[in-house]
Amino acid sequence: SRSRAGLEQALAEIPGLRQKFWEDLKLVGRGDDLNQALERAGRVADFLELAELMCRDALAREESCGCHFREEHETPEGEAARDDDHFAHVAAWEYAGPDAAPVRHVEQLTFEFVKPSTRSYR
Repeated sequence: SRSRAGLEQALAEIPGLRQKFWEDLKLVGRGDDLNQALERAGRVADFLELAELMCRDALAREESCGCHFREEHETPEGEAARDDDHFAHVAAWEYAGPDAAPVRHVEQLTFEFVKPSTRSYR
């Protein structure tokens, strides 16, 4: 499960992990061959970016919905507490530069035939 405190802690720690990764990175191999070490390093860098973006997105979602469970947003029975009035949308994040926070864009969803509902996992 996710919590505001845990997500904020992760967002505080990821930049340090990213910096340490780049400082300690050692690539072996030659430049004239397919360099698998370079390919793997690129993947790790991508995963660090993705981890930060997932934490930002989870922090922006002030509800629980399916596997997007936030401890602050649950029913007394421990089920997900949805907020379809504020979170029936898709979001996309725009890169704003190396030293800037990404920009979150939102597009509302319209449900004509099937309405969202709470799932029970019990």
